[in-house]
Amino acid sequence: MNLIAINVGNTRTQLGAFAEGKVVEQTHVSNDDLGELSAIARRMYESASGGGEDVVVYLASVNDTVSTQVERIVGEALDQKIWRMESDVNIPIGRKLDGGAFVGEDRLLAAAAAYDKFKQAAIVVDAGTAVTVDFVDGEGTFHGGAILPGMRMMLQSLHEHTAQLPGVEPDKPAEPIGHNTAQAMLSGAFHGVRGAVRELAEKYAEIYMAYPKIIATGGDAELLFDGYDLVEAIIPELTLSGMAIAHRHAMAQSE
Repeated sequence: MNLIAINVGNTRTQLGAFAEGKVVEQTHVSNDDLGELSAIARRMYESASGGGEDVVVYLASVNDTVSTQVERIVGEALDQKIWRMESDVNIPIGRKLDGGAFVGEDRLLAAAAAYDKFKQAAIVVDAGTAVTVDFVDGEGTFHGGAILPGMRMMLQSLHEHTAQLPGVEPDKPAEPIGHNTAQAMLSGAFHGVRGAVRELAEKYAEIYMAYPKIIATGGDAELLFDGYDLVEAIIPELTLSGMAIAHRHAMAQSE
């Protein structure tokens, strides 16, 4: 099972090469600069193919404008069809949602990968431009969850909607009590996200009447949750792995 998995987010596009179902290379590019995407796609193809095996390409997206560009660039670079999640390939996870509810493909893929890996109830935290905190029960059913601004979005909003607060890049605060404005903003955003995740995890556990495994992924996962006692695993390739699982299921159904 050789696959290139592409996940187009709001600010960056993540790519992973899978050979025989295992990730062998992963990287990301900024959505503002796709200039290297052709070369990366060709390199990923070599990594996934092992020099000769056929490779399929899957694409998931929460950003239609950028995904159109990515699909064109990668399709031309590799001269092959790009398979789109949900429209061409189903994401293999049960869903308990309101009728007609729309859920981002990235959330479903991360949830499917989390359940496939751990085979138990899980809370999946995807920390990117937005932070999603989703619940998957012990039968592998996705129930939805919560969405809140990511750290960068919080800091940017504070800067843009106030008269005096400066522009600040996401980072770990030096200590909880900020002794200057920038550090106070960092402390609020950093601990605000972590506190929201903890509160939501406790609420989900009360509803489920057991404490699910808590897994983090996304571009800011290491920054926010490295060493945090609440989070049991940080898996950067979780969403990409969801596409590998979808491919495995699709192949099994076609046999």
